[in-house]
Amino acid sequence: MYTKQEAAALKQSFWTAFGQYMSLHLSAEGEKANWINYKTGEKNIYFRMNADNRTASIGIEIAHPSSDIQHLYFEQFEQLKAVLHETLGEEWTWQKDVRDETGRQVCRIYTFTEGINIFKKDDWPAIISFLKPRIIALDEFWISAKYVFETLR
Repeated sequence: MYTKQEAAALKQSFWTAFGQYMSLHLSAEGEKANWINYKTGEKNIYFRMNADNRTASIGIEIAHPSSDIQHLYFEQFEQLKAVLHETLGEEWTWQKDVRDETGRQVCRIYTFTEGINIFKKDDWPAIISFLKPRIIALDEFWISAKYVFETLR
């Protein structure tokens, strides 16, 4: 078992390594991207990646403070569902009203994998292999989809 500091250091090491690895890959627009803290350009729409001692996940999180606007954003994503799934090459889970780790209501579109552990360096290649193609596909999807959301500002 790791102390909180050891666990935090291992997680930081993984995300640093992931960021360095991904820095070699340009965005769909041919620009340098901050893949770990991907900027959608839309306030309250985030691309989230996470890994812990059992799973790795990636998804879209809609966290607008107004539940009505949050639902409007989610419905807009639903209109783009076929395009999103085609770009991803797989179907993801859709959750309209869930609570995040802080108790805030959000909407999520995500996928995850089990049986991997961020605290085992031997699992890092599997985590990277899971996250990399999906964040790249999200970027590709977002290049055309983001304009739809600009009208909702």
